[in-house]
Amino acid sequence: METFVQSIVSGLLTGSLYAMIGVGLTVIFGVMRIINMAHGDMVMFGMYGAFLSITFLKIDPFLSILIWIPLAFFIGVFIYRFLLKNIVPAGELNTLLYTAGLSLFIANLVLLIATGDYRTIKLKYAIMPLRPFGISVPIPLAIAFGMAILITIALYWFLVRTDTGRAIRATSQEPEAAALMGVNVDRTAIITFALGTALACSAGVLLAPSLYLYPTVGEILVAKCFVIVVLGGLGSVPGAIAGGVLLGVVESLGAVYVSVPYKDAIGFVIFLLVLLFRPSGLFGVGKS
Repeated sequence: METFVQSIVSGLLTGSLYAMIGVGLTVIFGVMRIINMAHGDMVMFGMYGAFLSITFLKIDPFLSILIWIPLAFFIGVFIYRFLLKNIVPAGELNTLLYTAGLSLFIANLVLLIATGDYRTIKLKYAIMPLRPFGISVPIPLAIAFGMAILITIALYWFLVRTDTGRAIRATSQEPEAAALMGVNVDRTAIITFALGTALACSAGVLLAPSLYLYPTVGEILVAKCFVIVVLGGLGSVPGAIAGGVLLGVVESLGAVYVSVPYKDAIGFVIFLLVLLFRPSGLFGVGKS
């Protein structure tokens, strides 16, 4: 029983970070109908950012998020304005292929600069885990969980309480009606893509102390991201959060009760089953 509870807790902690990745992709797709294959590389960017911060700047990776979130936001603005803006009208398939090519370019550029060596972030306070109620909780993962909750709350406040957030939600639901109501759809698209990029990067920073870092880590992360959005229902932010948490729990249980090498495969099996029996997602609304 203790092992089961330990697995659930670990899955919830990791799942909260998966949820951030999924929310970023969901927000982008909801507004612009872009299936961003380079989303995982933005997570990888955040992971390398955290590594560079502690290695060269001697800044704690969790504090470095204050540097990398704004930087990722402006990178998102640049990517959309100069690389994607003219591709989006060509349709979803073209943007998918274009962002897949962009993903390959980013991964190989990082491979050229950083080499393919596996790297880890070693933190002094990671040696002794927390033990609430006898459950072992790694301190870096606990900090990442707390920060993920704060970022999610801030995102909710932004989407619900600000004019820009309302414009994003309106454009996601009815882009033509939003434009008729005076919403600057182009500006909203830029902010949305930049916001999704910043969320992916922040998730990477928070994940960095808990995962191995290498140039192609974005490939497995973007694959997991699609599992998350399918589980939650494409375009649903609450669904992406639920899907991320669910994937984290499933992987954690799979690692304990099946085998660690197969924990990723279990998530993809569930992905295929959901596509087969409920294409709208576990938390999505099916077509009537």
